[in-house]
Amino acid sequence: MKKLGIVITDGVGFRNFVMSDFLAEAVSQFDKIIIYSGLSESCYPDLNNPKLEIKELAVFKEGKATWAFRKWKEIAHLQKNKKFYGMNDNLVSGYPKNNSLRSLLIKGIYLFTKYINGNSSMLFAEKLQFLSFSKNRITKEYIELLKTDTPSQLFFTHQRPPYLAPFLYAAIKSKIPTSTFIFSWDNLASKGRMLGTFDKFLVWSKLMKEELLYFYSNTKEQDVQIVGTPQFEPYVLDEYKSSKESFLSKFGLDKSKKIICYSCADVSIGPNDPIVIRTIAEAIRNNEIKFDVQLLVRTSPAEDDSRFKILRDEFPEIIWNVPKWVLTRENHQESWSQRIPSQEDIMDLRALLENSDLSINMCSTMSLDFMLFDKPVINTVFGNLENGLYNDQRFLNYDHYKKVIDGNAVTIAKDKRKLVDQINKALNNPEERKQERIEMINLQIGQSLQGTSKRIASTLAKFNE
Repeated sequence: MKKLGIVITDGVGFRNFVMSDFLAEAVSQFDKIIIYSGLSESCYPDLNNPKLEIKELAVFKEGKATWAFRKWKEIAHLQKNKKFYGMNDNLVSGYPKNNSLRSLLIKGIYLFTKYINGNSSMLFAEKLQFLSFSKNRITKEYIELLKTDTPSQLFFTHQRPPYLAPFLYAAIKSKIPTSTFIFSWDNLASKGRMLGTFDKFLVWSKLMKEELLYFYSNTKEQDVQIVGTPQFEPYVLDEYKSSKESFLSKFGLDKSKKIICYSCADVSIGPNDPIVIRTIAEAIRNNEIKFDVQLLVRTSPAEDDSRFKILRDEFPEIIWNVPKWVLTRENHQESWSQRIPSQEDIMDLRALLENSDLSINMCSTMSLDFMLFDKPVINTVFGNLENGLYNDQRFLNYDHYKKVIDGNAVTIAKDKRKLVDQINKALNNPEERKQERIEMINLQIGQSLQGTSKRIASTLAKFNE
């Protein structure tokens, strides 16, 4: 019996692999599907198929030794690859600012890994990390669970969450083949080490495959398959379609005006969001934008909109789209991961992408979303080390985003004057960077959106052959 275990870790994984066509395609390729969920089982009320089973994973919490060995592995990975700006930026930002006992230990790891950071040392740290939780009650539960279920393979929909390392360990101990999907376009070139060593990998594109083989040199080329990403598949699925009229009506938009969409980051990297939103709103009020426009702001799904209250009161003409993502579990070590999207929100997002005339954001993946709908994109980076604002200009040097800039697919606004000029230019000639946008989509998303889920399910099925 071909039995696929799917590890859903968070709300984005839920959107990608539950709210796409993936489960329907997987059911046609496998005899049984077991979803091992890092989300509450209550998130899956509509999965009504005898081949499907949901099992909620007990939440693992790291002990001190596990944390230390994981930290060693992750910092060594950053040290080894610090010539990449994003890696070094995370290395610098993660260096402790005080001398607490925990901070001193991290500083010691920084010093040690500065000189010892080869693959063998990272694999040794991972071995110690796994050994440290091998006798943990939750780990033993995982091993028993897999012994009972006997899946043919385990597919992890995210390669990084450290709290899933014991489940990977349980699979390895149970001799169950494992695979993982690389979660996002920036993960390989700017983030820390994966949660562990997998047998097979699914990646977005040829570019991502090259990155994976570079950063994880022990990986064999034949174990990496290019499948695209289900992240954008809802944009070509009928169930998420809506009319322009219903979109305009729902958000109270004026059909005679062009729509500028500003999409926010979360507060950890988007503290300049209110400044940029204010800049756009004032430019509209002062008639600095030479078109009849309206501003729609979409906040980050990772948080509510409370930090924008002053702006909402001061500029009542701004239209707000607060994503309808529901927090499903309290008291989780990564609470943001426990938010899941509603179907309504995916429909809202698709309609927003389809009907907006211009996208403005701070170096976000949303740039790709808008490019898929052939919309011009402006990236705002108002902060640097000199002007006292949060230094978001450093993200321009991140390897994954530097390709977007070098490919001339977006324009960069570092201050109000440039932003207003670029808004006027983009609205006047939205086709200007059309070819560059197409080329960027082809580079970053290596396959067509149509058939993404079928491609992933078929690839996983072949792993069992």
